[in-house]
Amino acid sequence: MNAAQAALKPASAAQTPPLPEARPETLGLSRPRLQAMSDAFKREIDKETVPGVTVLVARRGQVGWFEALGRQSPAGTAPMVRDSIFRIFSMTKPIVSVAVMALVEDGHLLLGDPVAKFIPEFADQKVGVVSGSRMELVPPKRAMTVQDLLRHTSGLTYEHQGDGPVHKLYQESRVRSRKITNAEHASLVASFPLVCHPGDEFNYSRSTDILGRIIEVVSGKSLGTFLSERVLAPLQMAETGFATSGANANRLAEPFAADPWTGDKVALFNMLEQPVMESGGGGLVSTTMDYARFALMLRNGGTLEGNRIIGRKSLELMTSDHLGPYVQTNGTLLSPGHGFGLGFAVRTQAGIAPFPGSVGQYFWSGIAGTFFWIDPKEDLFAVFMTQGPGQRDFTRTLVRDLVYAAVD
Repeated sequence: MNAAQAALKPASAAQTPPLPEARPETLGLSRPRLQAMSDAFKREIDKETVPGVTVLVARRGQVGWFEALGRQSPAGTAPMVRDSIFRIFSMTKPIVSVAVMALVEDGHLLLGDPVAKFIPEFADQKVGVVSGSRMELVPPKRAMTVQDLLRHTSGLTYEHQGDGPVHKLYQESRVRSRKITNAEHASLVASFPLVCHPGDEFNYSRSTDILGRIIEVVSGKSLGTFLSERVLAPLQMAETGFATSGANANRLAEPFAADPWTGDKVALFNMLEQPVMESGGGGLVSTTMDYARFALMLRNGGTLEGNRIIGRKSLELMTSDHLGPYVQTNGTLLSPGHGFGLGFAVRTQAGIAPFPGSVGQYFWSGIAGTFFWIDPKEDLFAVFMTQGPGQRDFTRTLVRDLVYAAVD
């Protein structure tokens, strides 16, 4: 293990300072409604929808509710606790996106820079145009840019986002391996055709993994080292890293061995194993309080406790819709009434979506069930953690419904 990896191994909860707490009534939050939220999740835990959850709700910069419910692991009897450690998967993406924007603010790259400027293998990538059972490779209409990676309009994809010819190439490759380097991963992704021309469609993808490699190329440091220096350490996110130490083995949140709804086997990565690939798209583990510190920094316009991570105007750009009416979304992950910014989904309309919120709200989630959002209009943010992949859509909507019901 090198020094950078050691720096990213969470040590103890005592190293992560808590955020200020206040009685919910003083923050414009209804205690009875928050208790109703707690009761609802207890019912789901009793039904074995999920093993356990944590929920943190903050308003006006202070925590009004922070609760751990259920069991940490279905195989044991230990209760879920506030400092349980979770695989946050794609909630890694906002952290890496902020790190990329820090390099933009330093003048090391532009959002309009072609990806091939930093990773030359992308210069020869073609678009796979599918007609019937045939796929024709054609040159892209324009180069893929850093902005495309941030907003998932790159033409890259994920192997689980479809079953077309390009998706099958991903599925049959080593692209999911945690034993290849970020450089090897980027080269492999560059060898696949694009699913569309850059800028034409929103396709949720391995784009943020490629951003992680660009960070390494530009900074001359591993992704883990750069994240630690520019985001995690300044925010005192001492529990966030690409693995955690064996000393924390009794704090790991785990899913059911089989999905409670489908019976399918559930297999998530080992949080105690240091991967070779530091996945910018989904490799971090973290705690509820660690991520709440990141969320509070965003709520504050880029600063926390005197440490500026990102400029206010850069953050405004990141949390604005970058799709508009010109980019197809193809009914993918984005709910109606939403767009996508630079690393975050963004609510663009008060209605249409089947859950409450405010225009300007931004958020993202992880495939194992973790979720956070920030609502500037209500000066509210929430962090929800669980390890229930198959129930993630249900629990995300449930926690949104219940938290907003508590806003006075």
